[in-house]
Amino acid sequence: MNNNLKRPYIKPSDAKAWSLCARRVWLDNKGDLELAPVEDAFEKLVIELGLEHEQHILADLRAGNEVHTATSPEDTRRLMAEGVDIIYQAQLLDESEGFVGYPDFLIRHENGEYQPADAKLALSADKKEIQVQLGFYRRMLGSTLPAITFLGDGTRDFIGDEANPITNQFISEMRSLLATDEEPLVRYSHSKCKACSYYSHCKPAFEAKEELSLLYGIQGRAADGLEAAGISTISELAAADPANLPDIPYLNGFENKQRAVFQAQSYFSGEVHQIAPVSLPDGQWVHFDIEDNPLTGTGEKHVYLWGFLVPDYGHDAFEYVWTDEANQDYEGWQAFLHQVENYRAKYPNLILAHYSAHERTTIRAYAKRYGMEDNDTVLYLLGDDSPLFDMQKPVLDSLVLPLQGYGLKDICKHKDLVNFQWEDDSSGSQWSVVQFNRFIAETDITKKSLLKSEILGYNRDDVMATRKLEEWLRKNYV
Repeated sequence: MNNNLKRPYIKPSDAKAWSLCARRVWLDNKGDLELAPVEDAFEKLVIELGLEHEQHILADLRAGNEVHTATSPEDTRRLMAEGVDIIYQAQLLDESEGFVGYPDFLIRHENGEYQPADAKLALSADKKEIQVQLGFYRRMLGSTLPAITFLGDGTRDFIGDEANPITNQFISEMRSLLATDEEPLVRYSHSKCKACSYYSHCKPAFEAKEELSLLYGIQGRAADGLEAAGISTISELAAADPANLPDIPYLNGFENKQRAVFQAQSYFSGEVHQIAPVSLPDGQWVHFDIEDNPLTGTGEKHVYLWGFLVPDYGHDAFEYVWTDEANQDYEGWQAFLHQVENYRAKYPNLILAHYSAHERTTIRAYAKRYGMEDNDTVLYLLGDDSPLFDMQKPVLDSLVLPLQGYGLKDICKHKDLVNFQWEDDSSGSQWSVVQFNRFIAETDITKKSLLKSEILGYNRDDVMATRKLEEWLRKNYV
């Protein structure tokens, strides 16, 4: 492979960054930034599991097939000319087009063509970056055959001509991006930007220009509409009369405009604006949070921890259902339902308080998984008189907070809001998944017990956080 190319080549590995942010993919290819390496344990785990998955696929393909590992684009072309069954770690190069590609496998079809194939932990090939990557390989090969995706649950998916439009869009936009020497203008997205390695590079510039999309609820098209209406900065929006703002995409109706103006004002003042009464249900509150592992390789998440905080809400009031392995999933589900029935009997007017829709969605998915939609406890949990109460709803409906994200940790960790701190500041949902996978792999009993204790401590802090949020809301806004 020629490592002294004078121009950046278009490569399908850029598809994920391209799908997220034009500036990110430009900086990856043309930026000259010295960034400190980011230790992302979850990303490292995903990479490790992805490599394991690839090796399993390779072992399966070796059974009954002649497999050769390519060492260069020239070697790949030679192996293809010889008609070997399978080429592993193929290297494709088209200097005239400016393309390079590295499919995991090239598999020779009975008609003599080679099908590109990749091993993916994903459970579907519908993701944009997967469509682009496999579509790109098909284009480089001039293949009429569909590309193959070996999915994380052991199944296969196929990508054919339907991926051509998104692949062509990727190539066209990448050519434009790589042809310019200026960073592309982009909008801020809190969830995407915060997870990006260029966050510290981009965020100060967004703040300096008072980029409107820094505000919660102001997405790119809403920011475009505000600028078209003559409002280009957060200061200008903070000074605006919501009644005089025109309807624009993703920001229409007086209430939404008023929220946007309040959000701009809170950005500077740090004040909380209450725009509606906060209504919390009466009853005996049990705070509820789950931890699940999406990296099971089965296509279904495994809830390894169903956690609860019961009255009197102290450290010793934490209760839970735990399962060590995914093959204990059904037992864990049954134990969770039994626990709910215990609370239902103990607390006549039970409220199961959680934050966001994740818990309800997971219960519904489990009921479907095990054919238990008509189970009495499931009907109780998901019916019209459900005890489940999503605490995010009154926050979003009633309050404007001086935050760029309205996640539980955003609200609870803020020193001027709930001011509740997790014992392990580095912990989080992805952290929990990493720790649980370490727990699964650990053979030392003492270390295994310590990992479990750390995960339980994190989940306990999650339910204590929703309890502290409840108290904060009752004290200030009910």
